[in-house]
Amino acid sequence: MNSKASRSGTPAKAESAGTEDDKKLKRKEYDKELARLHVELVRVQEWVKATGAKVCIVFEGRDGAGKGGTIKAITERVSPRVFRVIALPAPSDREKSQMYAQRYLPHLPAAGEVVIFDRSWYNRAGVERVMGFCKEEEAQQFLRMTPLFEKLMVGSGIILLKYWLEVDPDEQTRRLKDRIEDGRKIWKLSPMDIKSYTRWDDYTRARDDMFRATDTRDAPWFVANSNDKKRLRLNLISHLLGQIPYREVKREKIRLPKRRISEDKPAARRRMRLIKEIY
Repeated sequence: MNSKASRSGTPAKAESAGTEDDKKLKRKEYDKELARLHVELVRVQEWVKATGAKVCIVFEGRDGAGKGGTIKAITERVSPRVFRVIALPAPSDREKSQMYAQRYLPHLPAAGEVVIFDRSWYNRAGVERVMGFCKEEEAQQFLRMTPLFEKLMVGSGIILLKYWLEVDPDEQTRRLKDRIEDGRKIWKLSPMDIKSYTRWDDYTRARDDMFRATDTRDAPWFVANSNDKKRLRLNLISHLLGQIPYREVKREKIRLPKRRISEDKPAARRRMRLIKEIY
């Protein structure tokens, strides 16, 4: 377990399956590999807690690119007190009057934390710029200043990982239609998503400008193909693990102590309001 390859490397079977885009990854194979990666994420968690490491992960991409599902796959087996997910709403009037990055600073990781941004300060380079929520001069200033801001983050000891999830236009359309038709997902589709849908080329130009200005040695961008959600999650988690220099933290073997349970039911239980079991 000392090399990054042994921790995060995908088995040969899964790797060969990923070479054909039209071949679906079987659910059983996906679940098995995801479970293995979850074990490694728990080891990352214990290492972060033990060493006081600070990890910041940024997720960006078009609407429907799979950010939420990928973040859920990362966090579903770890502690929310260590892995914190930040998904900020639209800025308030007060926040609009602040220095742009100010609203994000309080959410950056302290020692022993992994912070995941479901969209981040890069809103200014994307939706704000494309949809006219900021002036072009403000967007250009953001592109000039962000590398300096991120250099300070990395210099302070934060492990900064930036992921762009890349989805094809046809697949994005399919996913957005699915949200419209699925009552469980309709909340994911905002009026802004509908307006943004018609601006594909504008978002492409904004993405390319963002990459040119902010893909730096200190904080590079990593692009993940998100057309296949299962492969996206496995590939991205595997890559993420390879970027964090964690080691397994040794811990004593846990043994449950003996206990005695009285056969008498406490009086409090007789007063409990039990819900009706309809399933």
